[in-house]
Order: sequence, then C-alpha cells, then structure tokens
Amino acid sequence: MLRSRMRIFYSLALAGGLMTSSSQSFAADSVSIGLTNASSDIALFIADAKGFFKEEDITPNFVAFDSAAKMIAPLGAGQLDVGGGAASSGLYNAIERGVGLKIVADKARNAPGFGFQSFLVRKALVDDGSVKTIADLKGRKVATVAQASSDASVLNEGLKSAGLGYGDVDKVYLGFPQQFVAYQNGAIDASITTEPTVSAILAAGTAVQLTSNDTFYPNAQTAVILYGQAFAEGKPDVAKRFMKAYVQAIRYYNDALANGKIAGKNGEDVVAIMAKYSTVKDPAVIRKMTAHAVDPNGSVNVDSLKKDWTFFKEQKQINGNVQVDQVVDLSFVNEAASELGPYKAAH
Repeated sequence: MLRSRMRIFYSLALAGGLMTSSSQSFAADSVSIGLTNASSDIALFIADAKGFFKEEDITPNFVAFDSAAKMIAPLGAGQLDVGGGAASSGLYNAIERGVGLKIVADKARNAPGFGFQSFLVRKALVDDGSVKTIADLKGRKVATVAQASSDASVLNEGLKSAGLGYGDVDKVYLGFPQQFVAYQNGAIDASITTEPTVSAILAAGTAVQLTSNDTFYPNAQTAVILYGQAFAEGKPDVAKRFMKAYVQAIRYYNDALANGKIAGKNGEDVVAIMAKYSTVKDPAVIRKMTAHAVDPNGSVNVDSLKKDWTFFKEQKQINGNVQVDQVVDLSFVNEAASELGPYKAAH
C-alpha cells in the first residue's frame, strides 16, 4: 500500500515537473519582426545569435519585406510587432488616419566614413563613357527601394548635389535583392542601394559606385525601428525587454566596427552572424562592405527625419499634418540604455 502511494506521489511529482518544464518552454514571448534584407538588420540577428533575446525571454520571428513602407499595414493591424527600415511618407499618412505606429530607435545612419548606402550606376554606362557623374543620369532609370521611403529623399539630395531635380530621372521601385537582378538584366541604369547588396552587386561586376551617400547626405537617418501600437501599449513589458536586447545588440555591433568596416573586436563574429542570417553568404563580401553607423544608445537623428518629412511634403506625399515629433517615442530606448548603463567602447 505504501509502495503504491509512493508510486502515485512520484508520478504526480513527475507530472508536475513535466508541466513546469512545459510551461517554462513556452514562457518566451514570440515577437514578429519585419526585415528589409539590408545590412542594418544585423543588430536584430545579433540579438538572436548572441542570446540577448533569449535572456529577455523573447523568441524572434523574422519576416522579410521589400521595404518598411509595406510593414505599415501589418504593424497597424497588430499582425507585426516590430518593423525595421526606412521611414516613409506612408508612415505619417497612416498615423493621420489613426493607425498607431511609433519610431522608437535608430537602425542605421550614413555617418561620415560609414556610407553603407551608395549611389550605383550600371558598369556598361561607365565603360562606354555615357555616365561619369550623377549629372549624366538625367532621363535615366534610377531605382530606389520604394516610392515614398527615405531613400527617395536620399536620391533627391544626390540629384541636388549634381544640379538636378527629383523629376529629372525616371524612378523605378525595387527591393534590394531585385536591384541585384535588375543590374544583371540591364533593367536599371542606377540606384540608391544599401549594403550588403552594394557589395554583392560590385562583386558581380554589373555596377560601380558613383559615390557613397554620406558624401552628399551625411548622418542621414536611413533606417529606424518601429513599434506597432498593439505591441507598444498592449505588451509594454515585452516591448521594454525587446528594446533592452536590441540595445545590447547594437552595442555589440559597434564593438565590431573599425575604419568603416566590420573589422573591430567582434568583427569576425559579426561577419559570421551576417553570413548565417542575411542573403549574402560569402564572408569575404561582408568583410569588404562599408558598415553602417548606429547610435550605441539607439537614439534617433530627428533632424534628418524632419528633412525627409519636408521632402515628402514638397512632393505632396504627406496628406495630413502629422509632424515628426508626434511619431518619435524614445522612451523605450532611453529606458533600456539607462538600465544597461553608459556604453563603453571595446578597445
């Protein structure tokens, strides 16, 4: 009888243990994250690869998009928690319509010496002398990732630097992987392209760099992290934990930088992570590419966002009166940076 009772006790204890183990295995919060297949996705990959998400009980679910503009609807509907990419006019228009979205952190910027975004031109046009400068692109097909993204503002600044207007080129809208194919097919003449696609295109020999974008639009806030309202307000604890993991990741990334390349203390580790997660699998290509800059505390260049907003407004792409300051919410990233303490660069 005693043995029977003991067996029942152990069975119940085991069952309880299994139930506890099962509940723990499902304790992590799943967070859906939009990506654009740009090198600026790397901090999100680092957060996964180095266990920063795991430490915060978060399971990332990466979802690829052609541009951040296409993330707006699923972010607003609560189908996507976090977005990452260029801020677009559609973002401001969506908020005007009552869609809840916020810019919450830095993702990438073209700081001087970190021009990871380039103005490329088809190599055949350079070889035959048709294109020598940006001014020679008048009337030609120039690709950007989306019609109303900050890349369009970057293109505008590049054209202005050569005395051209935004309407002087024929715009084509293609995601970065599609730009790679378009150069092979001769479907585009030039493009505003982001790493690692820049290095992949240059390695393929189908295009050459006219200039890096930090030369004509330094410190451009080319990509940001977005939170949907359902995530930020409906799951504030998860949103805070996500941001803490993200800030840890961008600091790890900063420690991988040296002389505009991924060649610092953590360089080889970050190269390996990018080769594993991104569309560019050749570590040699990643080592050659120009790295993007990102603030180690995740702070956003609001002045750059306002410059892009003015361009969108001039192009009549913004319908309402929503201002940049109404869209930016740095409370999550400021809290994460404060909790982690001051950033100390690796030497």
